[in-house]
Amino acid sequence: MIALAISFGSVRVTAARASLINLNQCNDAVLTQPFDPWGDPASYELAPGGNFEKSAWALNAGAQRVRGSEPYAATGSLGGWSLELPAGASAQSPPTCVDAAYPSVRLFIAGTGSVAVSVVSGDTEISAGTAIAGSEWQPTPVMLTSSAVSAASSDGVAQVSLQIRALTGDPRVDDVYVDPWCRG
Repeated sequence: MIALAISFGSVRVTAARASLINLNQCNDAVLTQPFDPWGDPASYELAPGGNFEKSAWALNAGAQRVRGSEPYAATGSLGGWSLELPAGASAQSPPTCVDAAYPSVRLFIAGTGSVAVSVVSGDTEISAGTAIAGSEWQPTPVMLTSSAVSAASSDGVAQVSLQIRALTGDPRVDDVYVDPWCRG
């Protein structure tokens, strides 16, 4: 028997078996390499509704879908919509399956200000990182999801949502991806 203890902030999860950390892909979503032009060869899956072409995310405090998209066609085709988040606004994705094999999240950002990205599992919100917008659309740095914490506490897999909150300014985000640890 292998004991595992994972701590992240105030969340501490102890697993009695290594089998609780599932390293298999949660679902059969299409994987692409949207950040390859920026030196990131990882394979990613688009988060549910993560291209904002349809209204799928819960929007709060002035967050809204707006015309215009990142210009790189990271999803395989040029989109027509993105998400605008004035300071204090937030957006939350529909739930998606994650396990320990979903270590990171990455998206495109433009405008002014900054956003905080979190993983929400039930009543628990775990910070994944922050990103600063610039005048041109750019990919964010890789942000860690701490999916192992959520998965270990729920028999190996968890249904989580991604939350993006504008900290300052008026940033826009588009094409939100999670990395299911399948490297290109």
